[in-house]
Amino acid sequence: MIRKLHSTIAASAFALFAAVGTAEAATTVKFWHTFSKTNGEALNKIIASFEAAHPDIHVEAEFVGNYNDLVAKLQAGIPARRTPDAVILEITRYGLFANNNVLTDLTPYFAADPLKDDLYDYAREIGVINGKNYVVPFNSSTPVLYVNKDIFARAGLSADTPLKTFDDVLKAAKTIQDKLGAEGISGIGAPGQFARWGLVMSNDSELIDPKTNKILLDKPNTIEAYQWMASLVSQHKVASPDGVTDEDKGNAMFMAGKVGIDMDSTGSYGGRKKALGDNLLVRPMPCNKVCSVPIGGAGIGIMASSPKEVQDAAYTFVSYAASPEANAAWFAATGYLPINKKSAALPVAVKALESQPGIDVAINSLPYAHGRARATFVTWMRTTEYKVWQSIALGQRKADEALKDFAEQTRKESQRTGN
Repeated sequence: MIRKLHSTIAASAFALFAAVGTAEAATTVKFWHTFSKTNGEALNKIIASFEAAHPDIHVEAEFVGNYNDLVAKLQAGIPARRTPDAVILEITRYGLFANNNVLTDLTPYFAADPLKDDLYDYAREIGVINGKNYVVPFNSSTPVLYVNKDIFARAGLSADTPLKTFDDVLKAAKTIQDKLGAEGISGIGAPGQFARWGLVMSNDSELIDPKTNKILLDKPNTIEAYQWMASLVSQHKVASPDGVTDEDKGNAMFMAGKVGIDMDSTGSYGGRKKALGDNLLVRPMPCNKVCSVPIGGAGIGIMASSPKEVQDAAYTFVSYAASPEANAAWFAATGYLPINKKSAALPVAVKALESQPGIDVAINSLPYAHGRARATFVTWMRTTEYKVWQSIALGQRKADEALKDFAEQTRKESQRTGN
């Protein structure tokens, strides 16, 4: 009896030590990201599924704020050696880190990964600088035009009211403002930066040429687009200035049912659908002079400072996050674009396409969606653009004057960074 008890204890101890040994052997990947609320919940489910399939890897995920917050935290963390192993980076801003040897060149990983053949062309392209892969796409998007159907109906507008040109959008916004402004309803939300970039492209221009990195901030069509956007706030007063100084506040106003039209990422579809339900209508961005929209979102990069075994574990997670199963679940929960060719055929994606009207609008815009510049100076340009936009929208400076000055400043920054 005693011998049997000793055998049982020994076996239990062995099992315990084996379990402890397995837990200790797990490689931890510290992962910084920008997803909260609906999108954060969807990411957590993907991480849980990954860890279940890869018990030897633990993903320690940390929400660090929006894209701007993440860039600032990463810049501060590098000299202090307080950085993650894997990090979400917005696709026009990762060049700042790739070009300064902060990110690992993922080309060897990607070249050996069957995943590369499953990704759409646009998804492969956005992760490349000078022929090298630095990020693998995760959450890709385009801007779309969101409509509150209830507000449209109360203003006497049909759900299929034309919204193809700047004039169409302004006309609808003015109708809403005239009919419902006294109730605290705004016709349209002040365009956020992603939407501003899209509206410039729909006016047949760009902020920076994605192929040559030529700065186009002071081109006539760019100036014209900014003049129109600013007129929504300062001249026609169909957009609240609150959304100019705080884009998050502008988005919150739409989800609270206080704005009739809003332009934002398809990645905000999940949260907006949850807020407005059947009152949410999704339309394509205006095609004012041409149909052209920017590809946005982010990819996951791996820090060059992390040990090789951690980089290997991090890439295993990066590849999983772009797999058909993970990408289909992400698309269905958030509205971000499918990046994997096999995702849309999976049941969870099929169900989303059948049951969530409007989730396919961004997919249908892919034939005229384009990648954007990702040179080092683009991060500086985007950070500075907020103040330039505010000065124009709030009537403090004329668009042509402000953008010409901004273009010259950006050219100097481009020369300073050299890449």
